[in-house]
Amino acid sequence: MGMTHFRLADIDVPRIGLGTNRLTTASDHVTFVREAVAAGVRHIDTAHLYTGGDSERAIGEALDGTSEDVLIATKGGFGGAGQGRPEVLQAQIEQSLRSLRTDAIRLYYLHRVDPETPLEESLGAIKAYVDRGAICHVGVSDVGVEQIEQARGVVPIAAVQNRYSPADRGHDDVVDFCTREGIAFVPYYPLRGDDPRVTAAAERLGVTENTVKLASLLRRSPVVLPIPGTLSIEHLRENLQALELELDDPDDIGA
Repeated sequence: MGMTHFRLADIDVPRIGLGTNRLTTASDHVTFVREAVAAGVRHIDTAHLYTGGDSERAIGEALDGTSEDVLIATKGGFGGAGQGRPEVLQAQIEQSLRSLRTDAIRLYYLHRVDPETPLEESLGAIKAYVDRGAICHVGVSDVGVEQIEQARGVVPIAAVQNRYSPADRGHDDVVDFCTREGIAFVPYYPLRGDDPRVTAAAERLGVTENTVKLASLLRRSPVVLPIPGTLSIEHLRENLQALELELDDPDDIGA
């Protein structure tokens, strides 16, 4: 597989995925999802709450019946107190299965730890769907190392999704933990923030700043799988370029 791919939820995916938090069911958006897969994307990240459920519905429409080799990840339980209750998660999982037009969600994240519901209870509700084959693999989002270890006491954890970018390295300890344990670390907002070193490297290498940012995240650890969000096939191709970009100069960002 080399450094450009990672085996996540039993699918070999290129390490640059696609975030879809602005995706709607407009026909050009549905077409974009198909174009993204044609361009090489194999890891599409969505959530129950994105665009009021339209993101999942658009993906379901775009890939209906054709998505065996495309990893579609979704999430539920976002929004604060009470959102991680088992009955809330059950309703959201059922809706996600319908919207994505699938019998089994390949990767399902607990979107946030509910301050009022024990993590074990929330994950127990998700595990019930694993036990009956409707969820294949489980992830957690916005968590620290202690919470990941707690979560693994309930169900195997395939992926952790936290906010992380070259300019926002607050979860370095989580990246290191995931690296040691072979868990995918999926940075959201991977392009946030500016760094003069990025600008300089992009100019020197003749690529966009986003390509440099993503390449530096790929270099950070072999388990890092960024999911930059875009609705532009041009930007998507720039993002995928990071898979081929060699950042060898010690002055490059993220060294």
